[in-house]
Amino acid sequence: MPATRLLDWVRPAAPAVAIDWEAVYTRELPRVYNYFRYRLGPGPLAEDLTSITFEKAWRSRSRYREERAAPQTWLLAIARNVARDHFRRPSPTSPLSDAEEVADPETPELLLARLQEERRLARLVAALATRERELLALKYGAGSNNREIARVTGLSESNVGTILHRTVQSLREAWKASGGDR
Repeated sequence: MPATRLLDWVRPAAPAVAIDWEAVYTRELPRVYNYFRYRLGPGPLAEDLTSITFEKAWRSRSRYREERAAPQTWLLAIARNVARDHFRRPSPTSPLSDAEEVADPETPELLLARLQEERRLARLVAALATRERELLALKYGAGSNNREIARVTGLSESNVGTILHRTVQSLREAWKASGGDR
């Protein structure tokens, strides 16, 4: 029997995949930003967390393995971790001047009606469990399909679909009960 070598037993690490990171950034930036926008609302915070996500992805790009996940799934997993880190940090206080509104071309009546609807929907979404809010953010904010969400969250694809369906149905019912017309 021939002597076995250590190299016969140890599989070499898979080489890093050559990926066009600029194309990934261009394609996935809106999805990652929308994920944060759905979780936190539009504005500088969503933009900051999006840039943190891409910075972390860039720094750890040598550890990316194509056989484990597609680039968009890998980025959304990083985004989820960035969001978790954000929610774990204590909230800083902000000066009142940060609340100043920027002029909007909409008429005051339309703007008020839209803001009231957005606030009402935000309250309804805020009343949901964390898992349901996160699934909504991944589905509608990041534009992920159920398979991608399943990979990111560890849930089954069918479970993701069921939870999202029930969540949307409960939001519709709550919207109608709170005076909504749709």
